[in-house]
Amino acid sequence: MLAFFRRLTHSRVGVIITFLVLGVIALAFAAGDVTGLSSMTGGAGITGGDVAKVGKAEVTANEVKTQAQTQLEGFRQEQPTLDMATFVNQGGLDGTLDRIISSMALEQFGRAQGMVVSKRAVDGQIASIPALQGPTGKFDENLYRQVLAQRKLTDAQIRSDIVRDTFAQQLTIPSTGATQVSSQLALPYASLLLEKRTGTIGFIPAAIVPAGPAPSDADLNTFYKRNIARYTVPERRIVRYAIVSPDRVKAQAVPTDAEIAKAYQQDRAKYAATEKRTITQVVVADQAGATALAAKVKAGTSLADAARAAGLEASTQTGVEKAAYANTASAQVADAVFAAASGAVIGPVRTQLGWTVAKVDKIENVAGRSLDQVRGEIAAALGIQKAAAALSDVHDKIDDSLSKNATFDEVIADQKLAAVTTPALIASGVNPDDAASKPDPAIAPLVAAAFQAAEGDGPQLVQLGTDGGFAVVALGRVVPATPRPLAQVRAAVLQDVTADRSRQAARKVAADVLARINKGMPIQQSLSQTGLKLPAARPLTASRAQIAADPRGAPPALALMFSMAPNTAKTLAAPDDSGWFVIKLDSIASGNAAGNDAAIKAARANIGRSVGREYVEQFAKAVRADVGVKTNAASLARVRADLLGQGGTGN
Repeated sequence: MLAFFRRLTHSRVGVIITFLVLGVIALAFAAGDVTGLSSMTGGAGITGGDVAKVGKAEVTANEVKTQAQTQLEGFRQEQPTLDMATFVNQGGLDGTLDRIISSMALEQFGRAQGMVVSKRAVDGQIASIPALQGPTGKFDENLYRQVLAQRKLTDAQIRSDIVRDTFAQQLTIPSTGATQVSSQLALPYASLLLEKRTGTIGFIPAAIVPAGPAPSDADLNTFYKRNIARYTVPERRIVRYAIVSPDRVKAQAVPTDAEIAKAYQQDRAKYAATEKRTITQVVVADQAGATALAAKVKAGTSLADAARAAGLEASTQTGVEKAAYANTASAQVADAVFAAASGAVIGPVRTQLGWTVAKVDKIENVAGRSLDQVRGEIAAALGIQKAAAALSDVHDKIDDSLSKNATFDEVIADQKLAAVTTPALIASGVNPDDAASKPDPAIAPLVAAAFQAAEGDGPQLVQLGTDGGFAVVALGRVVPATPRPLAQVRAAVLQDVTADRSRQAARKVAADVLARINKGMPIQQSLSQTGLKLPAARPLTASRAQIAADPRGAPPALALMFSMAPNTAKTLAAPDDSGWFVIKLDSIASGNAAGNDAAIKAARANIGRSVGREYVEQFAKAVRADVGVKTNAASLARVRADLLGQGGTGN
């Protein structure tokens, strides 16, 4: 479930991100009740309620909790069903604390070296957050203040986080660019990649192993209780929403004849007759060279060939108007070029860069267009502008109402919107009570917003698409995760019990096969002695380089084979629980990359992609040691227990 999280923390960009306290993301995702941001205050030592002390600053339990919640909400953008328990158990809490400590240590270290972060830099970070941009696409101060109020944050807290993050980036980004690795260092890794292993693999499918007698009601009940999570419907949420699309303001968006005429007059130059020319030119440093080149072109040589012969490169501008050409050349050159006939050679003409020689390749006269000719074009453009303005007006009115604590029903009634109430949906947008239910991409952002909200939160506005449309979204009701009654899922439980018994029986068969192999029996003979119609054993051969080159990662059987000693055998559960593998490693052929330039070069490149991250990690550790870090295991354990007590909601 957290594969994307692991990918992030193992990428070069992820190294930088993992140092950040993520105050910006708290706003960008508008996630949770973010409170208790720590201040850089001094203290004599770590107190009972603090999780850690970094230099003179304390990391409070509240800060760790809120940052864990913030990061959980961030990861939910990619994995909506992720809950706090899974996040904590997969190492998310430890990673959160480590990132907070590292970022605080880096900030203190940076300040000690005389580094500063300007107010303008912080302003730019805040203004660049997409969630804080209004309908015009620009930073909206009112929206920013509204989000701060909703999330119980202050501007000072956000700015403190951004300053801390910026220090971390300034100190670590230079190291991430390191890619140089010596050949001597790469040699053993290159040799390791050339290592080849040969083995044999057998498979015991669970489906062909007898499951034993039919399970009793007591067996079913016991299995059901032991695997209750398997039959539990995840948390569901009822979403209430109303969409405001451009169609709502369609009548207001129709431009009048007067507006069309006014727009035509304002852009009259755009519709006036004009002349466009295709021009090839070259700039020569000295007049003598330019004169010689111009003479050569006038004698019949193309300007491009003449320029190339002189060690220069000609450039061509196609269909350019005089004003635009003057901006790239000069007014003097433009006057000469646009006064010449088609095919004429102009110059040399003196410019700031040297002497310009140009040729008029083509002249195109574009006729002017009357108001009637462009009426439709202008009407369409004005319609888009007026629709955007009208939508923005509706958006602002609703936003004002919400800022005054208006309810969803009040907003709907005031704006005469059509409200929709969904059935209870899981985070993916599916109704688990409807077998035919599928996620609706059109309301996916609305469902995501509802799953980020807490009960009691007011309605929110969610942008839809790129046409200016948006929706008013409110959380109707939260339906906690609930196990389905055994009677309702009895058939599924019976099937699962039978399959589980077959897997356990297959595991015992695999263990017996393994025992015989370890006593010296060939793998195929040991498989045959099971009395089952098993697939024949097959050879397994690969090199480490082949495994490393697979973007999907090594298949589990190959990965196991490369962790075994020669002439040993092991069992491995099939990834899909369909049975058991029995794997025997027959031989290892060690690699030797000495003299293999291609292998060493590849190893250097591979190591080079991660050496920068290693430098950053080591630098961060050194900074932490220099600043001084103390952690309170008991306080951290209490934080862990509190977060796990939140269950699957993550709230």
